[in-house]
Parts: sequence; C-alpha cells; structure tokens
Amino acid sequence: MKYLIYFLSFCFCIQMLGQNKKLQRVNTGGGNRTTNQNADSTEGYVETKERPSIDKYKIINHRNDTIIADTSLTIQKEYKFNYLRKDDFELLPFHNIGQTFNNLGYTFDKVGLRPQFGAQARRFYYLEAEDIYHYYVPTPYTDLYFKTTFEQGQNLDASFTSNFTERFNFYIAYKGLRSLGNYQNSATSNGHFRIGVAYSTKNDRYHLRTHFTSQDFLVEENGGLTATARQQFLDGVEDFENRAQLDVQFENAENFFLGRRFLVDQFYKVKKGNDSTQNGQLRLKHKILFKDKSFSFSQRRANDVFGIALESQNLNKEVQFQDVENSLGLSYQLNPLGVFEFNVSHSNFNYGYQSVFISDDFVVPNRLTGDILSLGGSYRGRIGKFDLRGDLQYNFSGDFEGNYLKTEARYDFSDDLSSTAKLNIHSRAPNYNFLLHQSDYLNYNWINNFENVKTQYLSAEIESKKYGRAEASLTQMQDYTYFGFVDNPGEDAITDSLVRPFQFSGEVRYFKLKLEKTFRYGKFSLANTVMYQNVLDGADVFRVPDLVTRQSLFYTDRWFKKALFLQTGINFKYFTGYNANAYDPILAEFVVQDFETLDDFYTIDVFFNMKVRQARIYFKYENITTLFENNTSFAAPNYPYRDAVIRFGLVWNFFL
Repeated sequence: MKYLIYFLSFCFCIQMLGQNKKLQRVNTGGGNRTTNQNADSTEGYVETKERPSIDKYKIINHRNDTIIADTSLTIQKEYKFNYLRKDDFELLPFHNIGQTFNNLGYTFDKVGLRPQFGAQARRFYYLEAEDIYHYYVPTPYTDLYFKTTFEQGQNLDASFTSNFTERFNFYIAYKGLRSLGNYQNSATSNGHFRIGVAYSTKNDRYHLRTHFTSQDFLVEENGGLTATARQQFLDGVEDFENRAQLDVQFENAENFFLGRRFLVDQFYKVKKGNDSTQNGQLRLKHKILFKDKSFSFSQRRANDVFGIALESQNLNKEVQFQDVENSLGLSYQLNPLGVFEFNVSHSNFNYGYQSVFISDDFVVPNRLTGDILSLGGSYRGRIGKFDLRGDLQYNFSGDFEGNYLKTEARYDFSDDLSSTAKLNIHSRAPNYNFLLHQSDYLNYNWINNFENVKTQYLSAEIESKKYGRAEASLTQMQDYTYFGFVDNPGEDAITDSLVRPFQFSGEVRYFKLKLEKTFRYGKFSLANTVMYQNVLDGADVFRVPDLVTRQSLFYTDRWFKKALFLQTGINFKYFTGYNANAYDPILAEFVVQDFETLDDFYTIDVFFNMKVRQARIYFKYENITTLFENNTSFAAPNYPYRDAVIRFGLVWNFFL
C-alpha cells in the first residue's frame, strides 16, 4: 500500500506543478470563464495555454469502440461510485466491501469454449481481459478514485496514462481495498495491478496491444451468524448494536484468490488497402493469452459446520490453474459488406492439486490437463442501417468439447431511437470445480464427468433519449450445473448442510424484462429502473426475485456563481422476497437452498454530490432506514445486510 501512496503523491505533485505553471489569477469582473474545455465553467482563472478539448482523450475497449473521457456528474455516475465502478443494480452486497454479492438478476451474454476457474464468488471483482482499456491521450491523463470503507481501511483506484508519442501509449493502474468490517473475522484485503502498452509503427502496418494484470483477494471467513446470534440480530437486542459482539460460526478461516494474466494482441497489415475506406485491407492477427490462477481455503482448527474433517488443525488446500492460449487469424475487409475473419487457436490447460485423494470409497485424482484445438470465424459490418456482428467458434480436437455462435444486430431508426438484438448459442463444460475438487473436509472431495451446459440466449433492446430504455431477454439452459445441499446426508453425517455439485436433468428457462426512464421537471429528476423476472422452468434450481426496482429522486443546481455543480437526493431500492442462494466459504461459491426466504427488502440512501472543475465529491448515508427500525435484512442466509453508515469519496481527473 505504501507504493500506492507514493504513486498517488507523485501524480498529485505533477498535476499541481503543471497547474501552477499554466494558470494565473486575473480579475474577471464576474463574467470571464476559463478556457479549459475539460471542466465546467468557473471563474477566477484563465489558462495561458489552451488545453486540448476533452473529446481528444479517448478510451478504447476490447472491441475497439472509442469512449470519450467524461468528467460530468450524472445519476449514472452516482450508481457507479462503488468498488466495482459499475452499476450494481442487479447485485446484493454482503455486509463488508470486497466480500461478494448475491445475484438479483443474471445476464448470459458471455460465451466461451472452455471451463472456467472456480471460486465464482470472486468473479464480481476480478478484471477480465475485456475489462482492460487502452488509451489515446494528447496529454498525460490521471484518474483517481477514493471511497471510505467499514471500520479500518480505504478503497483507492489510481490510473495514469500518457502517449509518449502519437503511436505509443503507456498506462499503469492500481486498485486497492482494505476493510475491517463490522462483524468478527470479516476483513477483506484486495489488490488489482494493471500495466499496458499500445503501439503502432510509423507506416501504420504493425499494431500491438499488450497488458499484464495481477489481482489478489484475501477474505476472512466466519460462516455467518450462529443460530443464537441470528435471533439476537433479528430481535434488535441493544447490547448487540455493536455487531462485533455477535457470535459467528468460526473466527479462524480465510480464503485467498490470486490471478495473473499476460496478453499480447497484435496484427500486421499484409495489404493496407484503400487509405480512406480500407477496402481490400488484409490483416494477419496473432494473440497469446496466459492465465495463472490459484485459490485456497485455510483454517487453523476444524469444526463440524462442514462435516467430517480429515485434519484437526492447520487445514489448507490450494488449487492451481494455468491456461495458455495461442490464436492466429486472417481478416479481410471487403466493402461494402464488412470485415471477415478466420482464426485457429490452441489452448493448453493444467488444473489441479498437489496430491491424489484416496478414501475407502473413492479416489479423487489431482489433475485435469490437456490441449484443445479450435477453429472459427467472425464478421462485422454495416449493411444499410444495420450494424452486424457475428462470431462462430468450435473445438474440433482436444479434451473438452465446446462451441458457440454469437450474433448481434443494431438498427438506428433515428438519431434518438435505436434497437439492438442478440442471439447466442453456447455449449461448454461446467467450471473446473464442478469436475474436480479436493478439500480437508471429506464431503468436499469429488470427481465428476458432467455433460456440457447448453445455453441459448436471446435479447432485444430499444433505447431512446426521450422515451428511455427497455431490454428483454429469454435464456434457456439444458444440463444446468449448480451447487446444492444434500437432501439426506446419511447417518454418519455430523451436519445436515453438506454441499455437493449437481447437474439438472430438466430445462431452465428464464425471462427478464428491464425498463429505465428518467423524468425531469425543472431542477428535479426522477430516475426509474424496474426489472421483472420469471423462471418459467427450473425454479427449483434457479432462483431470482420476481421484481426489483430502484427510484432516485434528486435535485441538481449550480452554486457559487456556477463554480460548483450540485446533485442531491435519495435512492430507493426494493425487491420481492425469494430463496436467495446461500454462500459457501470453502468453495467461494453460492449454493441453492430451500430452508430460508429473504423477505421483501428495501433500502433508502441519501446522497449529496458535488462537482468542482474535474473533481466529483460524493457523500452518502447508506440504508438510512435502519436508524429508525431494526435491521432484519440478510444478503444470504446467516449473512446480515449492512447497517446505516455514512460514506464519502471522490473521483478526480487530471489533464496535465
């Protein structure tokens, strides 16, 4: 953390020095404004050298779409001011930051050919390759994020990028979290380091994008409240308003996730094609992706919450995973049809443990290793008013079968009204921890030969600045895999809550409809988000609330001669009761359960946000209703939801 502090201090000093050189005080007479195009109108300063306009600062995602740097303060920025830095409308957070989220809704638009690593409770925080951006900036650009946590700790995210030349961009970023939490043994400590380069040659034939990430998540596990403490929490016993006084299942366990990734994505223009339209351009493309992940659960002393333990103390079982993917592709642009690409890839995977598990009844091997060869093609283009994308991939050789078809079509009815439709057909093996798992607890050892999970996802979206946004999706899954509790654990079991992986023999069909619309009247606005869901088939293994809503009533204005932009109001969130999944700390996975229903749930947050130049400052009183009534809400069985708390922070962009 000290290196992060040094990095932040360095960026801040550079920015202050740069501003001192460029700014001088003038007598404005109440009417002059700065020439800085990156900030709102303010008074008192003018710049002796005009900066590039903000639309010159470009953020480029994995699909090559360009996003312009944005320093505005909107209600969407309020929703994204969290550790994820994404709108968490469909997520239900645990009591401490960095633990995990329960799902209020699901989206199945991501596809893949191979099984994924386990510990999916950590997936919310893990930055995938598609979450890493590249940049093009005329001057150095810094993004700083800070937000308070619970008890001791802080949440910081700092990134710096600069174009050393027009064709060479460099960026470095680090996000860190430390939060003690209000309950016993619930501390979290997470880190995300990212560094990357984008480069192209002077003749514009060779292009390179590469990045390296290292991410680690350390989470103390307590198993949730005991039965007695749960009742004390529900009764609102005054002696236990200090949540650290409530008893938890255990205080001696933690799990640790570590993930490293190295990506090189490059192409060479064998034929440059027409300079203006790029018609006839031929590209030779290459990508290498290396992943190294590990996950461990450790506990100083065993207990009977998880059944029979093979060791009485110093339990520690680690699983490791390495995956190296090499792909080679050839793309050709043929106007007016678009860009056609064909590719072939090879993947080598190694997943497993250090030893073989042998019992009287079964044997669990220690490794799943092998190679996979894949073949595919993609298309993107514009025909008439339709923007089309398609991607088809197939494993034609190797240890895992898999294939997918991913299509997308966008149509613009007008400048204000557009629609998008997606269809994904997808088949791949379940995640590795469904297939092979070892533990120091007897019940958590298994080897399975499950069928591929088959998924069909269809969605349609229509969006208008005037009328709002509507999105509907229908997902069908066959051979759906899930973690569940054993119905009859047997006479020798010392607990009735044993967890095992299962594969559903029926079909899961899931419908979701989501509506968004903001109404404005003068300086007041009402932002509405409503999501309706229905599990048409498979409700025994797939659980979601029927209705989730969020309404934000807020006021915006400019104060102090328009030098400060103000945004203040309330957020109201509600969802109907449902059997939310339980959380299992050994697996860091969620488990389908039938023994507890989360009742209808609502929270009210009060926020007061400000923007001064490029700095956005946020204050929020979270879950304020628990000041006036007992907090009886849970994020998962035995895991309470957050009490009322005041949190604040800021996002500050520097354009040096």
